[in-house]
Amino acid sequence: MATKKRSAAPTANKFVSKSSGNSLVPWLGLAAIIILLDQLSKITVTKLFTYGETLSITSFFNLVLAYNKGAAFSFLAAESGWQRYFFTAIGVVASLFIIYLLKQNAGQRLFCWALSLIMGGALGNVIDRLLYGHVIDFLDFHYKELYHFPAFNIADSAICIGAGLFILDELRRVKK
Repeated sequence: MATKKRSAAPTANKFVSKSSGNSLVPWLGLAAIIILLDQLSKITVTKLFTYGETLSITSFFNLVLAYNKGAAFSFLAAESGWQRYFFTAIGVVASLFIIYLLKQNAGQRLFCWALSLIMGGALGNVIDRLLYGHVIDFLDFHYKELYHFPAFNIADSAICIGAGLFILDELRRVKK
């Protein structure tokens, strides 16, 4: 018994590719989940803590409310304020470019996971810069109170994980 092959119904959505599994929507959804988790965690911490307040969770991890006017590791944080707009613009432009890449490569799962995490993290921090003028950080890892890794947040974590996945994807491509 032969089965009749179904043809894909045409779609008006320009973000959905005609080939199965190449939709942009799941990748934008993943970025939206990162943004939501990031913003909810930051709102929670700002409601529960005052600036600089620390809560020890383990011997190597604290929650602390910190503000970062710069970029990673407080790069350019001491500048006069122009960096807020500079890093906001970089985040927006990077996100637009990532959307383009996602649209072109929506079927490449690991690559798109990486890009979606990076975009969600970048936009999570852009929202902070626009609303508060700084990024809210609260995750503080340390070693015996001697060395504290700079405080960070869920958006930063998503960017780092996305960058790691991006490198892994490129290494896999090189092997092929």
